[in-house]
Amino acid sequence: MVQKAELIKFWEDNFGFSEIELNAFKDINREDFIPESMRNAAYRDMPLPLLRGKTISQPTTVMLMTHALELSPGEKVFEIGTGSGYQAAIIAKIIGPKGKVISTEVVPELVQFARDNLKNAGIKNVTVLEEDGSSGMKSEAPFDRMIITAACRQFPKNLIEQLKADGIIVGPVGSETEQEMVKGIKNKNGNLDLEFLGPFLFSPMYGKYGFEV
Repeated sequence: MVQKAELIKFWEDNFGFSEIELNAFKDINREDFIPESMRNAAYRDMPLPLLRGKTISQPTTVMLMTHALELSPGEKVFEIGTGSGYQAAIIAKIIGPKGKVISTEVVPELVQFARDNLKNAGIKNVTVLEEDGSSGMKSEAPFDRMIITAACRQFPKNLIEQLKADGIIVGPVGSETEQEMVKGIKNKNGNLDLEFLGPFLFSPMYGKYGFEV
């Protein structure tokens, strides 16, 4: 598909994405994670609507967040906001069969949509759960990496506690209308060393530590 190849060329010229990250994008078909009516727009570099006001992030945003996670094979990753399952699929491809993604989503229709999409894509190392992930998941902790795919006021303390030392959390932090993409690396004192990756706009996170309940 020409648009897919054009995106990869654009990233090769302008971003420092690794070969394994680019290969994951090549291997996962974005058109399989969006409504059928939108498939002709699958590789436009823009967010696309899903349902209930939710969207699938634009490809460049997905890749920037993936790159910020600094993923390695075999890691355990916690995701808040499964959406259609596309971001989880990219992560799952990079961490490989010995890695594991635990992803949470509060919109029931999206939970089933994501599960179906991941199954059809042959992705077996992602578990999608219908629940509020903003409090984390103690039963599966600690995690090597965490990713939040919805706007939050700050990184919830519970999530930071469930992140391994030297672990990385990435997500959009700010108000409902304006956020900064933030990368936090957990230091030996249990706090986060922060890196700011630029302005973004995400739909708000649901749940106890989100904007909407």
